[in-house]
Amino acid sequence: MRAMAAATSATEVCIASSGTPTLRGILDVAAHARGLVLFAHGSGSSRFSPRNTFVARQLHEAGLGTLLFDLLTTDEERIDTQTRELRFDIGLLTERLICATHWAQTESRLRHLALGYFGASTGAAAALCAAARIPSVAAVVSRGGRPDLAGSELARVRAATLLIVGGHDPEVLMLNRQALAQLSCTARLQVVPGATHLFEEPGTLELVASLAADWFVEHLGG
Repeated sequence: MRAMAAATSATEVCIASSGTPTLRGILDVAAHARGLVLFAHGSGSSRFSPRNTFVARQLHEAGLGTLLFDLLTTDEERIDTQTRELRFDIGLLTERLICATHWAQTESRLRHLALGYFGASTGAAAALCAAARIPSVAAVVSRGGRPDLAGSELARVRAATLLIVGGHDPEVLMLNRQALAQLSCTARLQVVPGATHLFEEPGTLELVASLAADWFVEHLGG
């Protein structure tokens, strides 16, 4: 059963690492958080994604901290708006997520927390690739994700993985079923009846948030 967390306080942070540009994020962690979930947003989105923000609020109520951050810089976002190429550059997105993970692991207020990833769309592929390379990541949740874009990294994932797909999103559902077969970790595919790709139907995003919170609480411990 999930416990109600104490009130959190969101703060703007800058995530800097040698060799990569500074990324902007929103960190929200209660004093006694049981874990930290890093969000890898989907195509053409940002740290202000309303869907991810909604899920993050539910994670806070479950006693989890969150870090929503931009995978692309402002200049890169401007380029991507025109070309739509960077949002599918899984190698680049993975590198940025790994950078944010290392930043969290070195922050004194965060480094004791168990880590999880919440990925949406192409961000889910980056989450799985990063989890394959960082064994300390304990759990991954994908919302309407493209885990197939993680390719051969899928077989290396050890983090407990939940794939959430809308029942009315047939192509992505097929790709998730194929990806599930390649995962050798604890993994589950959860189909949300009546939901399309963006989970815009009444009650569907609420179910996504509830499923994600339960998964993280179970697998991040505490």
